[in-house]
Amino acid sequence: MQNYLVGLDIGSKSIKAAVGEIRREGGPALLNLIKIPSVGVRKGHVDDISDLTQALAPVLGEIKKISKSAINNIFLGVGSNDAKIQPSIGVVAVSRADYEIYQDDIQRAIQSAQAINIAPNRVVLHSIIKEFIVDGVKDIKDPLGMIGNRLEVNTLIVDAFSPAVKNLTKCVEILGGNLGGLILGPIASARAVLTKNQRELGAVLIDIGFGKTSMCVYEEGKLLHAAIFPIGSGNITNDLAIGLKVAIETAETVKLSFGTALAREISTRDSVELAKIDGRTKGLASKKFIADIIEVRLAEIFELVNNELKDIGKSGRLPAGIVLVGGGAKLPGIVDLARQELKLSTQIGLPEASGFEIKEEDLAPKLEDPEFVSALGLLLCGSDKASEAKKLKMPFRGAWRRIFNYLSP
Repeated sequence: MQNYLVGLDIGSKSIKAAVGEIRREGGPALLNLIKIPSVGVRKGHVDDISDLTQALAPVLGEIKKISKSAINNIFLGVGSNDAKIQPSIGVVAVSRADYEIYQDDIQRAIQSAQAINIAPNRVVLHSIIKEFIVDGVKDIKDPLGMIGNRLEVNTLIVDAFSPAVKNLTKCVEILGGNLGGLILGPIASARAVLTKNQRELGAVLIDIGFGKTSMCVYEEGKLLHAAIFPIGSGNITNDLAIGLKVAIETAETVKLSFGTALAREISTRDSVELAKIDGRTKGLASKKFIADIIEVRLAEIFELVNNELKDIGKSGRLPAGIVLVGGGAKLPGIVDLARQELKLSTQIGLPEASGFEIKEEDLAPKLEDPEFVSALGLLLCGSDKASEAKKLKMPFRGAWRRIFNYLSP
């Protein structure tokens, strides 16, 4: 088993990597968090393999400084907006005469659920088990050892456009990296920040990146829905560049240094002297005008999220509310705007530090940056997979139970 693992989040503006070491107990040990500018990616799709490969090279170089073997176990986030999620049910008859459900019955049910027709240019990323059903009894987490005639499994199948995924993985493999798994971006982010209580009560995670925004909804501990939109905080930058008639770089600085998501809180008298940001630009820019541009674009993003919530009957009906992550979540006033637009309680999502063993003190502040949430979630997903593989190697618990029953008087 690999001792090291990497969560790799390739975005339109930056590439983030979380490097960890698998521990025997608890979550992974966090060894490093890396952030390097990205090129060659647009809204979750690779548009120039050569550029992205060059951008990825220093990231993998930093990872190899920790251990050359670390790049052999990379968990890569997939974030293209062509990802789809659909329900699927697998049904099998319990095979043994005593009707006790064994592991092979469970595997047959899962395989039955996965046997769906998808286009040849699609690839399955996840088959997520929502519940097992034994002879009509629902909400069973683990049917192993139960008695029944009929076993069903209710799953969600997540698939993506195969060429988009292959272009992303090719850039990693060109540099000598090997994949431990592919994870849909919002599912990874949710793994890092949503608590068990939030998943039970019902919450929507919104990850606002530079080129795209993704969301996923949980309720009763189960994933209900996920979606990705080709619009992000980069669109705000473009809007500011057009509205202020300045360069993209200047617009990005204005957004980060003077932007806010709630225009009503800004005085019409406040202004920004553009020449102090870019010597080639003259004049003053109204802070109220800047905030108006930001608010309109963010409101559009939240409207897209709300439309998805309406489709699944959860608009304004998630007790644990909204959890915001991603670089776009750092805009001042965004929590209040989300609460206003979606009519739900809202907070910024941060990973639970207790889920990691922090090896270097300077890594702790980075855990408070919502921009690293996806990379950290990918690292945790990789750790979960390692734990599951370890459990499968343990003695089969059903066998021990039958031996105990046989020996008992």
